[in-house]
Amino acid sequence: MDILVFLSEFMVPLAVFYIVGFGILSGRPVFDDFLKGASEGMKTVAGILPTLIGLMAAVGILRESGFLEAAAKALRTPAGWLHIPVPLVPVVLVRLVSSSAATGLILDIFKEYGPDSLIGNMVSIMMGCTETIFYTMSVYFMTAGIRKTRWTLPGALAATAAGIGASIILAGSMV
Repeated sequence: MDILVFLSEFMVPLAVFYIVGFGILSGRPVFDDFLKGASEGMKTVAGILPTLIGLMAAVGILRESGFLEAAAKALRTPAGWLHIPVPLVPVVLVRLVSSSAATGLILDIFKEYGPDSLIGNMVSIMMGCTETIFYTMSVYFMTAGIRKTRWTLPGALAATAAGIGASIILAGSMV
């Protein structure tokens, strides 16, 4: 474990020195390249900011209005058929849109059930093997100017369903 701590402390300085050294040896204007990249990054941020604000506001409204709890109650029977515990239903719904909001819900689950519980393990694994589909599609496709998403949404939803199933199976096998 000590070797990992040692290596992790030197990775960032090593990367910085590598980039600067490469720039100096190749004769590139490193600082000018940095400024150009930072400028392009700021343009990207300005382009996706309205989408981010809209998504965060929508998730906040859903969470505070009680809609997620009502949806979990309404989806109790289908979730039971799929062996999805009811406390995970709001996380599954929010995870499609926002990772940070889903993390907030996960912290609530950890407080109620504990991080080492079956539900805590399920939600932890689920966060690692699912994606914020609608956030990712809206931000990246909007930035790239893509209008026709073709099979991206069905494929992403299938991959998320597989991730949710895997989290339930894996957490169940760890008990």
